[in-house]
Amino acid sequence: MPDPSLPPDDEPPAGPDRFVQARTAQSVALLEDYVELIGDLTAELGEARITDIASRMGVTHPTVTKAMARLKREGLAVSRPYRGVFLTEAGAELAERVRLRHRVVVSLLVAVGVPPDTAELDAEGMEHHVSDTTLAAFEAFLTRD
Repeated sequence: MPDPSLPPDDEPPAGPDRFVQARTAQSVALLEDYVELIGDLTAELGEARITDIASRMGVTHPTVTKAMARLKREGLAVSRPYRGVFLTEAGAELAERVRLRHRVVVSLLVAVGVPPDTAELDAEGMEHHVSDTTLAAFEAFLTRD
C-alpha cells in the first residue's frame, strides 16, 4: 500500500526524508505482519485471539491490544466481544498481497541459490521493504524462459 506522501520507488529520498521513509516502512511492516498473522490464525483456528497473536509474535498482550487498536482505526480488523479479531475485506486483501510478496521473494532467493529454510526466514523481513518496481523485476526474472 504505497504512501502518496513518499517519493515514487525510483526516486530515492534525500536528507531527513529517507529516515522518515524508513520509519514509515517499519511501521507498515509491523501492521502487515499482524494482518498476515490474523489471516493465518483465522484460517487455522477460525479466529485470531489476542493471546494467540501475542504468543506467535513473541510480544505482550498489551502490545497486541495497541496494535489491534491501530488495525481497527485503519479499517483492517474488527473484534467481537468474547471472540477474537477478524480481518475486514480490506485487511484480508492486504494479508493476501503480503503473502504473495513473501512467496515471490522466497522464490527469487531460492532461484539464486539460498536454501529454502533460510529463504523463508530472510523473506520475512524483506517482503515488507520490496518496492512494487523491484517485485515486478523479481517476477519477470522468475518467469523468463
